[in-house]
Amino acid sequence: MTKTTGQEPLRAHRSARAGSLGRTPAKGPRKPWPLALAALILLVLALPGALLVAPGFLGPGVSGAGVFGAAPQPAPAPPAWQQAPATLSAPQALAPLQQSAPVPLPSAVAAQVDPALKADGGGTFTGMVQDALTGQVLFDRGGAESRVPASNLKLLTAVAALRTLGPDHRFATKVVPGPAAGQVVLVGGGDVLLAAGESRPGQVMGHAGLATLAALTVQALQAAGTTGDIKVVVDDSLFTGAALNPAWQSGDVEAGEIAPLYPLALNSARFDPAVTTGPRPQDSAITAAEEFAARLRAAGAGAGLTVAAGVERSPGASQAAAPALAAVQSATVSEQVNLMLQVSDNYLAETMGRMAALATGRTGSNDGATAVVAAELAAVGIPSDAVKLVDVCGLAMGNQVAARQFTDVVRAITTGADTRLRAALDGFPVGGLSGTLDTRYGDATTSGGAGLVRAKTGTLNTVLALSGYVVDSDGRLLVFSFIGNGLTPGAPGNKEALDRAATALAGCGCR
Repeated sequence: MTKTTGQEPLRAHRSARAGSLGRTPAKGPRKPWPLALAALILLVLALPGALLVAPGFLGPGVSGAGVFGAAPQPAPAPPAWQQAPATLSAPQALAPLQQSAPVPLPSAVAAQVDPALKADGGGTFTGMVQDALTGQVLFDRGGAESRVPASNLKLLTAVAALRTLGPDHRFATKVVPGPAAGQVVLVGGGDVLLAAGESRPGQVMGHAGLATLAALTVQALQAAGTTGDIKVVVDDSLFTGAALNPAWQSGDVEAGEIAPLYPLALNSARFDPAVTTGPRPQDSAITAAEEFAARLRAAGAGAGLTVAAGVERSPGASQAAAPALAAVQSATVSEQVNLMLQVSDNYLAETMGRMAALATGRTGSNDGATAVVAAELAAVGIPSDAVKLVDVCGLAMGNQVAARQFTDVVRAITTGADTRLRAALDGFPVGGLSGTLDTRYGDATTSGGAGLVRAKTGTLNTVLALSGYVVDSDGRLLVFSFIGNGLTPGAPGNKEALDRAATALAGCGCR
């Protein structure tokens, strides 16, 4: 993942000089009218000069007429696509778009992008640029060549989740009565962004909280007249198959890039939501159940309820028709998709893939997830026969996707017929401002793209990728994808090559 810096504000520098006139002591009395006449002549001569130079002293947008009483003229605002967004919202991200804006010439685009897209220290970059409205290819360097895409793969997962689940869908984490007396079952429903404390309705991470769920559960038990000992059981049967994909390298698992997948977790399977690196819970379902038991114990202390130490895993799925004692709802799918893209959350991406699989009748497994992503890609008219998916977060080196397929995906999100996909627009990191691009676009060769380039990053040891969109200086929406494979790990200049290429598009015009 990667970050970037914000745009530097424009500054106006002004300077002025003042002179002084020396006087010789007067010798004898003088008549006043010659002095008055001279002053009048000087005023007449000075007025045109003042009108010409006033804007230089007072700044742009202030005319000489404004200086002498007329209303000042406002400076023309820069075009919307050349301004940093006041809020990172989808409508602003794509405003204004006009079909009459000129399409860049492919030869001119190549002249700008080709020299920028140069690998430093080994490896190669492929890439493609298209006009978003027409699909016309403006730049093609091996755009049909299958490549390891790294986290750019999350764009495909976002499309599958939005199409199958719907942008407004939420996941429920509920508590139902257990199969035996004195048992309650915590049922995982796909929300892996649970908070340990109270629900936070204004947040995506922690939208639903286990403390809130525990309090609601105690209320329901009290209403039913339940007292005495309670045992917590966890049902995590929604996901099937291996919890840990064998295609993931052990070093990535040990470094905390991913963890075993379960249908409920605290903080996207992190011990602390503020710490996004390092070791993770290896059984997020049990970790969440233990936290719920502790919260239930605290909430039931004054209600005649005691909660047994330890939690157990349910031997099978809970009865589907079992009435819930209590439930909490996750943030919407669109909000979760945007978080996934912004921070490149591997655990959340894998969860979204499994939930999309379940929504289409497939198993909640890795096989189901990869199958639904490929199927939904084909459903929006993007050829997927050459796509090879071994996970849906992009962490595995066995994935193969071409730059052309990514530009087609970004076109589908920005201008495609399926308007549900527009919900992913807020998830694209903005160069120099947000997400994994917030510390990039800060040097002299890339600062022109700060606030303008919106793109998903991808980073593995030998892989870098950048796929997104930009409105060029003429107001034309362009989509792009640049993928580097076989790169020297950590070689300076490779990320900058991607950013320079995208910056060239932002300032293009290219005619």
